[in-house]
Amino acid sequence: MKTSVTELGDSRVRVDVGIEPDAVEQRLERAATELARGMRMPGFRKGKVPPQLVIQRVGRDAVLEQALRDSLPEWYERALLDAGITPVGDPKLDVPSLPDAGEDLSFSIEVAVRPKARLGEYRGLEVGRAEAEVPDDAVQAELDRLRDGFASLDPVDRPAAKGDLVVIDFSGTVDGEPFEGSDATDLMVELGAESLLGEFDQALTGARAGDELTVEVRFPDDHRPESLAGKQASFAVTVKEVREKQLPDLDDEFAAEASEFETLGQLRDAIRMRIVAALEGRIEAEFREAAVDAAADAAQIELPEELVHARAHEMWDRLERSLAARGASAQTYLQMQGKTREEAIIDLESDAERALRREATLAAVAESEGIDVSDEEMVEALQPGEEGETPERLLERLRANGRDALLSEELRLRKAAEVIAGSARPIPQEQAAARDKLWTPEKEQAEGAEGGLWTPGADR
Repeated sequence: MKTSVTELGDSRVRVDVGIEPDAVEQRLERAATELARGMRMPGFRKGKVPPQLVIQRVGRDAVLEQALRDSLPEWYERALLDAGITPVGDPKLDVPSLPDAGEDLSFSIEVAVRPKARLGEYRGLEVGRAEAEVPDDAVQAELDRLRDGFASLDPVDRPAAKGDLVVIDFSGTVDGEPFEGSDATDLMVELGAESLLGEFDQALTGARAGDELTVEVRFPDDHRPESLAGKQASFAVTVKEVREKQLPDLDDEFAAEASEFETLGQLRDAIRMRIVAALEGRIEAEFREAAVDAAADAAQIELPEELVHARAHEMWDRLERSLAARGASAQTYLQMQGKTREEAIIDLESDAERALRREATLAAVAESEGIDVSDEEMVEALQPGEEGETPERLLERLRANGRDALLSEELRLRKAAEVIAGSARPIPQEQAAARDKLWTPEKEQAEGAEGGLWTPGADR
């Protein structure tokens, strides 16, 4: 494969690609072999027609077109990897003509790319950093959760009230027909819990053991499975038992039973330290992100609107795939948000712009600092593959198809972020917020600028 890159301006490039004749013929033969699976020809069993006879029967151009449909996605990805291009949005592919036997296949890819940044200051930046403060009620909430786990559930002969647990059998129907999950026996539900449907909670409150109830329920619009979303169901419910939750006393005896500590004070301190550790991890991540944003604000980056919109489309596509993986639909999500697909994409544009600015800045810092990634660093970043494949072997496989460049670039940007965040000087967040509100000549100039490069503080 041969590639050449032409800058088109506005963060777009054209990649001209040439595929050698041998590679074209291999893909042509592969496509003919696939077509042969459904062909019958006198003298040959079904699926056993030689590829050359398929080409003669169907025509070289028709088989070659199928070969291109099968191969272009792979060749497109490999061409961008070989050219070192980080694409944004969908490409425009152009195949001007089909090659004759023995000729290169030529095609071009026009695509938006990550913008370039003209760096400002990126070392030693003053960046607001939060303090890991743990309010007493956060510690108490964790103690209450632990205490709840050690509660006893004592049967009572009285009407059920909020906080009680009720043991029920139920059988439900929709339009007179049972549905998946419509029956349960000895199910224990807690009155007042968020997970309990409101109609059940209302009907069971005040019920006693032995009561038989009919509960009419309308499933929420976002209910899973979707086949029940928004539908009306009727449940026949038998109350078998009401249990009262008895919480243990919050004292040293409880601390010794529920943990490895001997006193309640020691348990409180341990919980506080655990919360602090969790907060510190989040605060560090937010500090690093803020440092990169500060470096991006100090840089000059030209971001065409089309580029931002293309990245927003990519982000929406990832969200759709994530929803599908969880068994949810994008349409239901949009209905819950009260938005159209295009409105949701537009809402993502601010995040898309921020992401592009960060990436452009990190790429420029990696270039300025001469950051490289070693094989050892890539191996360390990889997890063992399927069937115990070692990270070293996985790296070899990535390298064989050119995909090691993606891993290397990701690690380069991580190291660039470390350069920025590692040299940043933390200051109180209140001080950072007050500083950002201060007037400076540079801000006035940026706000008054028309056209040209984006500058910090410019209205968009």
